[in-house]
Amino acid sequence: MRATWSAFRFRLDRMGIALSGLCALHCIVGIALVSIFGLGSVAGESLFAPAIHRAGLALAIGLAVVTLGLGALRHGQRAPLVIGTSGILLMFAGLFAPHGLIEAMLTIAGVTLVAFAHIRNLRQIG
Repeated sequence: MRATWSAFRFRLDRMGIALSGLCALHCIVGIALVSIFGLGSVAGESLFAPAIHRAGLALAIGLAVVTLGLGALRHGQRAPLVIGTSGILLMFAGLFAPHGLIEAMLTIAGVTLVAFAHIRNLRQIG
């Protein structure tokens, strides 16, 4: 049972790291394409639509809450939970920020902290 639980938590944390990375990549690529190449019309409206950002961010927040919460309950270490909560709050603020640079900065800072928290959580599995 313990091995199965650890494998499940491991997969959740790995998914959290991947999703955090995709969120950051989406923000960085979006800013670069719009700023450098002036892609703001068709490409910006479809690929970088606020709805896509919000959906991905909400998914990442939900996964982080579940995974980091389960990890804290299981291993009792508070550091991943505290770091992750800080990141989740920044990501949550990004949900309500106007679509643009501030939103991207909040999201990138938040997902970086959440990814770091998932990594710390992974170190506790065993």
